[in-house]
Amino acid sequence: MSDVALVEKLIDKHHDLRNEIAKVIVGQDEVVNQILISIFSGGHSLLIGVPGLAKTLMVNTIAQALGLDFKRIQFTPDLMPSDILGSEILDENRKFKFIKGPVFTNILLADEINRTPPKTQAALLEAMQERAVTVAGHHYKLDLPYFVLATQNPIEQEGTYPLPEAQLDRFMFAINLDYPSFQEEVDVVKATTSDKPQEVNALFNAQEISEIQHVIRRIPVPDNVVEYAVRLVGKTRPLNGAPELVTNYVDWGAGPRASQNLIMAAKTHAAVNGKFSPDIEDVQAVAFGILRHRIIKNYKAEAEGITEEDIIRKLF
Repeated sequence: MSDVALVEKLIDKHHDLRNEIAKVIVGQDEVVNQILISIFSGGHSLLIGVPGLAKTLMVNTIAQALGLDFKRIQFTPDLMPSDILGSEILDENRKFKFIKGPVFTNILLADEINRTPPKTQAALLEAMQERAVTVAGHHYKLDLPYFVLATQNPIEQEGTYPLPEAQLDRFMFAINLDYPSFQEEVDVVKATTSDKPQEVNALFNAQEISEIQHVIRRIPVPDNVVEYAVRLVGKTRPLNGAPELVTNYVDWGAGPRASQNLIMAAKTHAAVNGKFSPDIEDVQAVAFGILRHRIIKNYKAEAEGITEEDIIRKLF
């Protein structure tokens, strides 16, 4: 199938995919949209929201609709790297046998990643970056496509291990999950307190998603759009010539990975919206999720209530 035909097929199936997910997930359109862009771009996402907002259900439903294998890890302070990667055991023939951990899947939900110590966080982040794990000197490749959605609870900070900036940078998107509106919450309560299970149909399979990820990489991008993305990321850095807002309120800006992710996400955003090449509006549409966790504000911004969104919006 040609690249144009593949993109046209994606446009049609993306609409059906959104309808399939909406059978179970009420509202949260922007969150679902960013998760899907992240998956089709080959990136990972960090979901930040209070408990009870259906984060697990959302990821499970998306995995079903995409026809992918799904696993969930509940991170706790006593979780060890071997608990997620797997370990070697002696079998009945007294030979070492590797038992795969939950990291061997297509879509992994890492629930409350900031509850576990850095050693276990690092084991997962290696799997995210390398798409492979090393246990007892043996190298094991993970199945593709591979997508990690980690969640963080913004309320609890006591007894947690916040992700360092270098590890946060591994996530393509940081997605904020808000409370539903009144009507959405009414619909959620009606749907979840009845005895009518919703059947979610698989519209894709692992092979098709891998093909989509490759075709998105082949989408051409005009030079002016690449330059706009690089300039936008450059403006977040408090260096000489940076906007006054940035020099006043930002300690550290985004690195080159942000520029790469902006272009990849803009390509996907363009493709699912029926365009064969991204423009500046596509870069702006994905900028908040990609830059939010890469901008480190100073104490002055905190004191004056300046958010990352306020800073990003002023840079367009």
